Amino acid sequence: MRRVRNGGELIWDLGKLFQSDDDPKIEETLKTVERESCRFIRKWRPRRDYLSDPAILCKALGEYELWKRSFGYDGDAGYYFWLRTEQDQNSPDLKAKFNKIENFGRKIENDMQFFYLRLAKIPRKTRNVFLQHRGLRAYRHFLERIWAESKHMRSEREEKIINLKMSTSYSNWIKMTFGLLAKEERQVLLEGGGRGVRPFSEIAGLMNSRDRKVRDSSARAFNDILARHIDVAEAEMNSVLAHRKTEDEVRAFSRPDHSRHVADDIDSKVVDSLVEAVSGRFDIPSRFYRLKARLMGVKKLKYHERNVVYGKINAKYSFEASCILVGKVLAALDQEFAGIFDGFVNNRQIDVYPKKGKAGGAFCAHHLISQPTYILLNHMGELSDVLTLAHETGHGINNELIKKRQNALNFGTPTSTAEVASTFLEDFVLREILKVADDESRLALMMKKLDDDVSTIFRQVACYKFESSLHERFRSRGYLSKEEIGKLFSEHMASYMGDFVEQTKGSENWWVYWSHIRYFFYVYSYASGLLISKSLQNFVRKDSAYVGKVKEFLSAGLSDSPANIFLGLGIDIRNIKFWEAGLEEVERLLEDTIGQAEKLGKLS
Repeated sequence: MRRVRNGGELIWDLGKLFQSDDDPKIEETLKTVERESCRFIRKWRPRRDYLSDPAILCKALGEYELWKRSFGYDGDAGYYFWLRTEQDQNSPDLKAKFNKIENFGRKIENDMQFFYLRLAKIPRKTRNVFLQHRGLRAYRHFLERIWAESKHMRSEREEKIINLKMSTSYSNWIKMTFGLLAKEERQVLLEGGGRGVRPFSEIAGLMNSRDRKVRDSSARAFNDILARHIDVAEAEMNSVLAHRKTEDEVRAFSRPDHSRHVADDIDSKVVDSLVEAVSGRFDIPSRFYRLKARLMGVKKLKYHERNVVYGKINAKYSFEASCILVGKVLAALDQEFAGIFDGFVNNRQIDVYPKKGKAGGAFCAHHLISQPTYILLNHMGELSDVLTLAHETGHGINNELIKKRQNALNFGTPTSTAEVASTFLEDFVLREILKVADDESRLALMMKKLDDDVSTIFRQVACYKFESSLHERFRSRGYLSKEEIGKLFSEHMASYMGDFVEQTKGSENWWVYWSHIRYFFYVYSYASGLLISKSLQNFVRKDSAYVGKVKEFLSAGLSDSPANIFLGLGIDIRNIKFWEAGLEEVERLLEDTIGQAEKLGKLS
């Protein structure tokens, strides 16, 4: 039974970690983490027998798994203070405590990495013996992943240097750019009339206002801020590109996105087939923007208008009502799903309402397999907030199923499939809402869903291709001007938007604030996750018993490669036709939406 306080404050109960920021157990925990890490290091660093004897390796991995399950680099303390800084981003005291623990953890990480690096250097002949040993069966894919990375690893000393230099040669550049943007404010038109000074993050949101004057004013301010910092961003981006090029050369990666694919446990051919399939259907977003322009009564959408919500959805959803709706959908799918969700609500693992200093947006957090899952929301009672609750709950259910069925070395989801569970549940909740919507609301909901699908699939693949061009051009030229970067960006954005979205002056600089491209090629995972999710949804709608297969996938974690896991479900993600089938689902929604608009006389 979900017990929800309607209104008021509903915040995380972090008592399973610590009772307060000054809990004396925090220091005790860090001492325990240090003691257990040192114990493992003292026992196994001097030894080499586990690198040749599978029985001894089984013991070593058992102890390593226990360390990773209960302690890790920073134990409960690191998780607790990270969560607290998300609740209060303005507290210098919390930042100081978290930074101190982060440094503590980085030292342990450096000291512990000898084990991982030595496993990577086990000779090929010995690897086959290990993989056939019954005692190592639970760790089989953990070892396979290490060995896939091994050819790109360097010595312990070199890895330590690379790790220590990460902040100065990479992270600090990114922090600088986004720190400068975050400090900016501008006076803009506000909804309801009047003018006011608003911060950069709020200006970005106002560009989606239903009031054209408000969004145009915000766009001018947004573009002005980007233009002010474009020279810094040029230097930053070239430094980030140079950093990536150097690492790829040192680690012998064959192409700029290769390291991402190895880290994600996915074959480059799978990603290539996804990108090829999506790029081949850029006519879908082009047709969608044509429809949106007609519905909004304009010949073309301005660049900053493409995500403006069409229509009006008047329904409001309290957190209690949202929980009832999400719970109903979950119960219809699977009782275990519903039980996990009830636990999140009843145990106060969801931080619900906006609050001064709290992180914006939403996320689902996990750290060690032994720790509770926590979900952060900023619930305002809109339809989007219900879908956000469903989305993050999907991640949370994924987490909990892995915890029940996997060891700590298989805990997690590869980037390539991380968004499957979240979009799977989100879409089922949207379908439930559509069942009771009137015709006008139904059209608005369908348009919103298309907005999301276009952004998640086509925009992210266009971004992936932009990233590829960016790295390739940099490697051939040695340096890219802001104008060259902007031109590449506009070309790739225009390729999926088509003729009904203007590449408005100033939009060529929007790469400046797009954080994804600083983290190298992971945007494909948004598209792969949603397209895989659509396939699973289709199977479940045809046969409700197929949800058992979905649970198999959600429980698998890192126990096998995504390609092998899905082959077990009858899905071949290596085949371009699989991706094309998912894109046909998007096209069907577009056709249905056009039909709904025509039915209401919106296109005459």
